[in-house]
Amino acid sequence: GIEGAIVECGVWKGGSMMMAALTLLELDEVNREFYLYDTYEGMSAPTEADRAYNGGTAEDLLRNRYEAQNLISSLESVQQAMNSTKYHPDLIRYVKGKVEETIPATVPDRIALLRLDTDWYESTYHEMVHLYPRLVRGGVLIVDDYGFWQGSRKAIDQYIAEKQLKLLLNRVDFTARIAVKLEDAAS
Repeated sequence: GIEGAIVECGVWKGGSMMMAALTLLELDEVNREFYLYDTYEGMSAPTEADRAYNGGTAEDLLRNRYEAQNLISSLESVQQAMNSTKYHPDLIRYVKGKVEETIPATVPDRIALLRLDTDWYESTYHEMVHLYPRLVRGGVLIVDDYGFWQGSRKAIDQYIAEKQLKLLLNRVDFTARIAVKLEDAAS
């Protein structure tokens, strides 16, 4: 198998990582670490770069379409959700705070699965700079909002161009993209 931790930036209610934990349990692979990065207090403020695919500002879209409570999931509620999977709790690291403040201080050496879902340009670019080099060859990158938020897309495209990566972002659906890292971990 592929070595490394499972990392998610932007956990919300923990559903994606619950699915990953349950899959690992089903496969009897119970020694993999999880790193779950989130503010656990809602989304950080967007910048001007953070616009929807149609040009609408993130600030306006979030104010008009969502109630603030729907975007907040506490650390305790995510821990409870993850505990319900029965995956070993000592292997799950919850890192609270903005990724720009918690990464790279608290990161695994090697990453097998890197899921980015913080939506905004600044956080997504920061995640790529500090976490993508730790994604092992054959590891999987998932970018949840590449097709929806212009800032997320800009961050990914900018990093790929700067590093001259050979990375094919496959379309999962309207918004998500997935890729397998082909280069060595140092890339």
